[in-house]
Amino acid sequence: MRIAVASDHRGVALKEAVLNVLRSKEHDVEDVGPNGSESVDYPDFASIVARKVSTGQIDRGILICGTGIGMSIAANKFRGVRAAPCSDEVTAEISRRHNNLNVLCLGAELLSARVAERMVEVWLTTEFEGGRHARRVEKIGQLETENGVC
Repeated sequence: MRIAVASDHRGVALKEAVLNVLRSKEHDVEDVGPNGSESVDYPDFASIVARKVSTGQIDRGILICGTGIGMSIAANKFRGVRAAPCSDEVTAEISRRHNNLNVLCLGAELLSARVAERMVEVWLTTEFEGGRHARRVEKIGQLETENGVC
């Protein structure tokens, strides 16, 4: 699976832990930054990953900031991106099963590396259930078209 990962300055340490898990599972991983603790603007990094998901350059994205909220707001400005902050393994699983989430957002100030690593593994291995959930996801796509999202 092709996966792009980005963070802001608050999420760099957690991003490294997530990257290690992804690489150990032999995913095709792209680290789009940043690589230091100097303050950066999270929309700059969220947009790189979201654009790659939106255009099909990658299969999924993972974004990390203090809470995951800002990254999810920025990423959802791109057509076809379904990004949300998840707080545990249960929300990570349901986000895939019910919402076909293609961008997982994590809060570095809310999660330990161990919990985040388990969440990523669950999120990557959970399949979209389809059925009634597919209808709802399709309606989200219709909203993007109707409202001129990117």
